[in-house]
Amino acid sequence: MEPRVTDRPEKSRYEVLTGDGTDIAGFAEYHLSEGEIAFFHTEIDPRFGGRGLGGLLARGALDDARTRGLRVLPSCPFIRGWIGKHPEYADLVPEARRARFGL
Repeated sequence: MEPRVTDRPEKSRYEVLTGDGTDIAGFAEYHLSEGEIAFFHTEIDPRFGGRGLGGLLARGALDDARTRGLRVLPSCPFIRGWIGKHPEYADLVPEARRARFGL
């Protein structure tokens, strides 16, 4: 099974799953409030490092935020750095707040 990203709203996080869909390779924690999603921590289990799963997780979470019409506040250094490397996602961050996040 290909790795996939899923939202776990009961845990306030997106997870990247591998194997048969039960192995949690990593997660991105968020806080959702009034049309905004603030990412504050991302972690990939060291056993799954070097496979590009962090990027897959960031892309999946941000694509879902776009689909849902959410504004993104990338307080998490990983998500912020990923957006910096993929400027096509910078529009998710409110323009007035981009400088605060270095975007």
